[in-house]
Amino acid sequence: MDFTYKAHSMSFLIAISGKGGVGKTTLSSLIVSRLIARGCQPVLAVDADPNTCLDSALGVKVEKTIGRVREEAREEAKKGMASGVSKQEMLELKISESLVEAKDFDLIAMGRPEGPGCYCYANNVLKEAIHKIAVHYPYVVLDNEAGLENLSRRIVSKVDLLIMVADASKSGRQTLARLHALAQEMEVKYARLAVIINRIRRPEMEQELHGLKAELKADFLVFIPDDEALAFQAEQGRPLSVLPADNPVVKKVDALLAAVVN
Repeated sequence: MDFTYKAHSMSFLIAISGKGGVGKTTLSSLIVSRLIARGCQPVLAVDADPNTCLDSALGVKVEKTIGRVREEAREEAKKGMASGVSKQEMLELKISESLVEAKDFDLIAMGRPEGPGCYCYANNVLKEAIHKIAVHYPYVVLDNEAGLENLSRRIVSKVDLLIMVADASKSGRQTLARLHALAQEMEVKYARLAVIINRIRRPEMEQELHGLKAELKADFLVFIPDDEALAFQAEQGRPLSVLPADNPVVKKVDALLAAVVN
């Protein structure tokens, strides 16, 4: 990995969280593409969900995950294939090989451990990888697994914008309340909080749910409409970057980024 990007003293970190199936990965990929559209490239996209799927939404393919390269580095060290190279240096080399490089963004994915060992080690490796390479990117977008596990494990020490995503169902709203309480309990550090209610089918729901902003002490409350064009692209496995700027979901994402990104 030969970085030619300018080093940044501090990256702007956006972390997306929520329960499974609410559209975290879709929104993560849209945020990456809309940051690029704003001229905020290069972006580092981090797929911290073991069920790797952010690559498809971004139109790239992850060949090696952190979970896999960790096993490869360990096996090569066992076999003495890295004479004169420390285990840590071998791991760092393997991590560089796992980075997917695109035109205006790069992607790194945690994936699942492919050998014996728990997720703790893979999380620690991902944490170290982000710490080492994020300096080369002005913006980092972290797509979390369901809940706040990755943030609670301090993969990143502080988030500039924490996004909590839910659907408009009663259980979705209850999950938001639990996530918010968990964030406070775990002392997750974030500068600003955005709550996104995804796939809104009735415009009047915005009025019905407007109290969530005060209830969750959020800086932003964003309602994302249920959109057929977006759903079609996702169903076809096509990158969401092809959606036009006047798409209603894209417009909502752009408005949020305009409020938080310089």
